[in-house]
Amino acid sequence: MKSISVVIPNYNGQHLFEKYFGTNYKILNSLGTKVQIIVVDDASTDGSVAYLEQHYGDTVTILRKEKNSGFAQTCNLGIEQATNDLIFLLNTDVTLEEGYFEKLYKYFELEDTFGVMGRIIGMDDDNILDAARSPKILGRKIKPSNFFYLKDSDTLTPTFYLSGAIALMDTRKLKAINGFNEMFNPYYGEDQEMSIRAWRLGWKCYYEHNAVCRHEVSATTKGHKDIYSVKRIYFRNRYYMHHLHLHGVDLNLYHIQVILCDVLPSILTLQLYKAQAYVDFLKNMNELKKKKTAFKTQMKIHKSNIGIIDVIETIKIMLKYKQVIKL
Repeated sequence: MKSISVVIPNYNGQHLFEKYFGTNYKILNSLGTKVQIIVVDDASTDGSVAYLEQHYGDTVTILRKEKNSGFAQTCNLGIEQATNDLIFLLNTDVTLEEGYFEKLYKYFELEDTFGVMGRIIGMDDDNILDAARSPKILGRKIKPSNFFYLKDSDTLTPTFYLSGAIALMDTRKLKAINGFNEMFNPYYGEDQEMSIRAWRLGWKCYYEHNAVCRHEVSATTKGHKDIYSVKRIYFRNRYYMHHLHLHGVDLNLYHIQVILCDVLPSILTLQLYKAQAYVDFLKNMNELKKKKTAFKTQMKIHKSNIGIIDVIETIKIMLKYKQVIKL
């Protein structure tokens, strides 16, 4: 059984540790394999660190950041410190159901598995909050489909991306792609972009419907920013993702589509967050160019020439003739 390093990003989550961590801690320590738990504190101002030190000090590694920066960088610090075969990203507002990991191990018997995620349901009900996604193209915009799962639970289910809240990933592969892109700080879209890089290097992301966890919706970002700022960050990061993974004519057409369908309507209706998000994106073109060049080099090292359109086709082929249950 492969060993696991658990990476838990935290910002002012003392109340969440008090509610959920005990259950998760118990499940992790009953796995019968080597488990390393790393909590990366994103400059919390509550009693998170003191609480963990008092109750779990000898068994949990706590990394403290002096400055709050967001999800991607916080997770990357934990990923750097991880030493076991697999890395499990776990949000503080998630609680695992019994048997979660036992249903995921089989995926890592496959050489090309990057990672796998389970089904996320509500904390107080069984409504599905996250499941598998397949990519679709609208014009040149790439969007994930609605949630789905396969009727035959024994069939491997591909997913366009892994949720950063409960993803179990191959440590070697995750470190090889340098974890999350920190341009996506403070949050939104970083898990999708990382998963796309994994697919483009020839690895696969899977969804396991029978592995279940519960999630308190938006508990980790509630009150973190005002709604306008959240929307602005969300769209900026969408522009980042497309720019990083589209090329040539497709990329040019995408930007025309964004200007016509996002930026101009945003200005005309005075709902300026999309226009401001695009300006934010333009300000970071040099950094995006560096990231794009670095990934191109990485693809050469892995002898891959897979593009985002190829990824979409691969997932479509994997789902062909399968009974897809759409949610």
